[in-house]
Amino acid sequence: MERQWLAPFAVDVRGVLFVHRRGYGDPAFATDEAGAIWRTCRTPDGPGTIRITAPTAGPAAVHATAWGPGASWLLEALPGLLGADDRPEDFVPAHPVLRDAVRRHPAVRIGRSGLVFEALVPAILEQKVVGMEATRAWRLLLRRFGEPAPGPGPAGMRVPPAPVSWASVPSWEWHRAGVEAVRARTIAAAARVAGRIEEAARLTPADADRRLQALPGIGPWTSAEVRQRACGDADAVSVGDYHLPSIVGWALAGRPVDDAEMLALLAPYQGHRHRASILAGLAGPHPPRRGARMAVRDYRAI
Repeated sequence: MERQWLAPFAVDVRGVLFVHRRGYGDPAFATDEAGAIWRTCRTPDGPGTIRITAPTAGPAAVHATAWGPGASWLLEALPGLLGADDRPEDFVPAHPVLRDAVRRHPAVRIGRSGLVFEALVPAILEQKVVGMEATRAWRLLLRRFGEPAPGPGPAGMRVPPAPVSWASVPSWEWHRAGVEAVRARTIAAAARVAGRIEEAARLTPADADRRLQALPGIGPWTSAEVRQRACGDADAVSVGDYHLPSIVGWALAGRPVDDAEMLALLAPYQGHRHRASILAGLAGPHPPRRGARMAVRDYRAI
């Protein structure tokens, strides 16, 4: 199935979609030699693969082709995925750094996939570990428990497992993937109520946050990371992130800050605090590369 969609706004397709990539070698995300982006998803209609092409910026015709039982659902969701429901025009940047970032990056938009559980599993894998650990686990688990992607996609693409499969992953398989018991239990427990979790995409931001944080093992950081991707929540701040306070602090105050100070700096942009943090990261100045770093751990050796 195919769809041609004329975006009525400047859209950086690569920038909007790359938030869904979980590291290099993500079996659910790939690019090809033509620059097209491929994604696999488990939609309400079943597994699907979508290939999306468009110019890098500017109002443009976006072309998408999809395969599998979820093809129609993916094509219908395409505008929202690329930020059609976003309202960047409502953002009024008071800080000169943010004003300059808006001017230099007019195609920044926040899309919504509408797939909450899809965003939740990798977010849980990323809890309190370095990115290398989380993406390695995601890659190994999808290769082991995912299913081949429908269509003629790049080699090795896999559709993420269904919730019932996540709930039944044996303990030794979590261990082989480097995931300790706490994160494994959190994913398994969430998988058992996946239907309720998916409803968060249709709730208000506050209700979606409450629904997610009602799950054992889900706190403000995980909830925000999920709502940013699945719900297109422009106000979802990743409180508790290892790097974000420093990025926002250096851009808006010229110094490192903690979470409380970061929220104070972002307070004037209520409703768009996630957008403001994205623009702060694009604008700089960036924090100096020094200080302690999180150590890479390998639970497979324990």
